[in-house]
Amino acid sequence: MNNPDQLTNILIMVLIGMILLLMVLAITYVFIRFFGKKKNKSENMIKEKTPVSDAKNIAIEYTKDSIFKFMDFEKIEDNMIVQKNGKKYLMAIECQGVNYDLMAEAEKVAVEEGFLQFLNTLRHPIQIYVQTRTVNLSDSIEAYKKRVEEIGIELEKKRNVYLKKLQSGQYSNEQLNKEFYEVTKQTNLYEYGKDIIANTEKMSLNKSVLNRKYYIIVPYFVEDLGGAFDKEEIRNIAFSELYMKAQSIVMALASCNVIGKIMDSNQLADLLYVAYNRDEAEVFSVDKAVRAGYEELYTTAPDVLDKEMKILDEEIERKALVMVNDKVRQVRNKKQQEIEEKRINFGDLIRERAEFILKQNQNYIGKEDSEAAIKEIQEEKEPKRKKQVTKEGGSEDVAKQAKKTRRKSANSKK
Repeated sequence: MNNPDQLTNILIMVLIGMILLLMVLAITYVFIRFFGKKKNKSENMIKEKTPVSDAKNIAIEYTKDSIFKFMDFEKIEDNMIVQKNGKKYLMAIECQGVNYDLMAEAEKVAVEEGFLQFLNTLRHPIQIYVQTRTVNLSDSIEAYKKRVEEIGIELEKKRNVYLKKLQSGQYSNEQLNKEFYEVTKQTNLYEYGKDIIANTEKMSLNKSVLNRKYYIIVPYFVEDLGGAFDKEEIRNIAFSELYMKAQSIVMALASCNVIGKIMDSNQLADLLYVAYNRDEAEVFSVDKAVRAGYEELYTTAPDVLDKEMKILDEEIERKALVMVNDKVRQVRNKKQQEIEEKRINFGDLIRERAEFILKQNQNYIGKEDSEAAIKEIQEEKEPKRKKQVTKEGGSEDVAKQAKKTRRKSANSKK
């Protein structure tokens, strides 16, 4: 009888212990749940009270290095994209697609075989990049408008010529019909140009008109180089390696009728600009951005001494040009005076030259004949000299005396 009572008591004690344990666990769970919610509320209140500190933490995370890491390139140099602090260089090839679907079967087979040959010739990794752009026809529209304006000016000229010929009544019907034909042809060309502009402007309003461009990216890793080289040598080696690889790809693509060309630095800038500014590139191209100075973050004024030096250089240049003009003018005036004097003394100069020639060629002409010719030349000079002497206030006797003295001096020379 005692044994069953003891067993019952033991079971009751175990049951009471389990109930107490469950109660303790329940109280602990409620306590943790309550204080956990309170702690979360307090943390949220702290965050709401201190938004500036959180903003500072977020701003600190976006540093210059993180931005460059996101952009995945550092700069464009020597027709190459530089990545990973100069440890990786890229060169891009722009490819023009082929109308594969419009080809005949033989042409398709030739293109496929050429592409297989291109793949088999590859000895280094490449990346094929396709960029979809919205067609921007603003430049084409401006070019069309300028050309149409020129055609309109030519049309007005031809119309005026035709009306003048028609009103003059001096031209035949055949000539007038020819001029009318030219005017009609120019008018049709002008109207056709205006229609092209109107249709192109309508097309430019449709933003769903897209254009795909295909590129092949060729990488070069500096770690493959080995050895100790400075940055200049590494850049030159990378350019040489990439250029040879790109040229081999261009020649291999020609076998499948795909025309490729190596992109220069400006074209690479346009490629990256469109890739990172897709929305802005539709209305604001990279050329306009560069002309607007968007590549500059700040400007600095030149130094005062530099300004003064520039002003002095401009003043020196201006005065030097003035001096050059003056000296050239003086030289030309002197030459003009000499020419004028020669024109005035034209006859005397001819006679002096004739006397000189006669004296030089006395042996060939004969002494008597040359002297006689010289005498006649001198006599032709006398009337003019006599007039000059009388004009200066002398008399005929003075002129005769001067003539005698000249003859005596001539005879003494002989």
